[in-house]
Amino acid sequence: MPPAAIAVVRISGSHAGEALTRLAGRLPKPRYASLADLTDHEGAPLDRALMLWFPGPATATGEDLAELHLHGGRAVVAAVEAALGAMTELRRAEPGEFTRRAFLNGRIDLAEAEGLADLLAAETESQRVQALGMASGHVSRAVARWQDRLLGLMAGVEAELNFGDEDDVEVYEGAAQRLIGGMAAVAGELGAWLARPAAEVIAEGLSVVIAGPPNAGKSTLINALAQRELAIVSPVAGTTRDVIETPLALDGIAMRFSDTAGIRAESADDVEAIGIDRAKAAVEAADILLWLGGPREVPAHPRAILIAAQADRWRGDAAAEADAARCDLTLSAATGEGMDKLHAHIVEMARTLLPREGEAALRQRQRAALAEAKQWLEIEPGSRETEDMILLAERLRLAAGALDRITGRAGVEDMLDALFGRFCIGK
Repeated sequence: MPPAAIAVVRISGSHAGEALTRLAGRLPKPRYASLADLTDHEGAPLDRALMLWFPGPATATGEDLAELHLHGGRAVVAAVEAALGAMTELRRAEPGEFTRRAFLNGRIDLAEAEGLADLLAAETESQRVQALGMASGHVSRAVARWQDRLLGLMAGVEAELNFGDEDDVEVYEGAAQRLIGGMAAVAGELGAWLARPAAEVIAEGLSVVIAGPPNAGKSTLINALAQRELAIVSPVAGTTRDVIETPLALDGIAMRFSDTAGIRAESADDVEAIGIDRAKAAVEAADILLWLGGPREVPAHPRAILIAAQADRWRGDAAAEADAARCDLTLSAATGEGMDKLHAHIVEMARTLLPREGEAALRQRQRAALAEAKQWLEIEPGSRETEDMILLAERLRLAAGALDRITGRAGVEDMLDALFGRFCIGK
């Protein structure tokens, strides 16, 4: 939003060239920046600006496109917008309309549009890398390869069903089994993609839950991690009654750290009991668990980091030293001891939950479509479908339709408004 050094005003559609001519008196050479004095319909000066002209269809939106690079003051932008608004052929773009036009005109597909939306919302390095891969067509290219293979299998089925008796069409014995083998190969690749972490994990952040008995130092730790007084610290057991969550980024990875109520067998009152139940639920749902209790009481969790906390208090205590030796690291949030090691340990574990370099994660909508395609491609051994080419052809058609939904070639109209509504006006 103004004020800024430069403001870009974009005009897309069949009247873009006419609008540019009326403001600047001419059309510049296509795809070259040109300096122009802009005036309104009465000839009053608006701004001296750079203008660019992009004839369609080889443009960002697939339509004729004009851009004005203005001085970024509020008054300048308002005056140019008023001059454009006075042209009856033009109207203000809706949020996400330029990207939606690019999709509808075949300049990008739906997966790339979703990646662009994520790129605009990216706040961490991992989010940026993931969104950039999606926007640049990583998922789309994979879907195109699967679609080509399914098309080849479908062509073989059609040849078998419709032209098997023709002399110039080569038909093979055991065609159904070879077809099932080809379907299984594609299904295996889809399964490998479905095994990757979900994109929502990157976008929303990994859940890191700090848990343990009362007075274990959980609130002190989350305050140290957040570098602010987020939770109340008190020697009174049961001070934290609910889950306190804060978003943090460690080494460019988005995370959601949660401080929980102290977990113990008997609660002091009903309110604390509710807090303990919520703490247990948070532990079960956590991507990473930071356990500040004794190593014997740690909940079963696939990614738990055992922390011997409050080291500044128990140094020299033989029993505490023995318990600490069984933990992953020793920590004192109050003095800073072990905080760097904890940071490194969390990041190392978090990286195992993220896509590897060069891999793309799928959004929930894309995962559902991929899972459906995989389901149609998997044939139960011994079923009557194994020798029925018509049923196999139908499975191939349904699988291809599910893949089409990822890139937007099938019915996705209900979802488009929600997607493009995430964009700002002008994008």
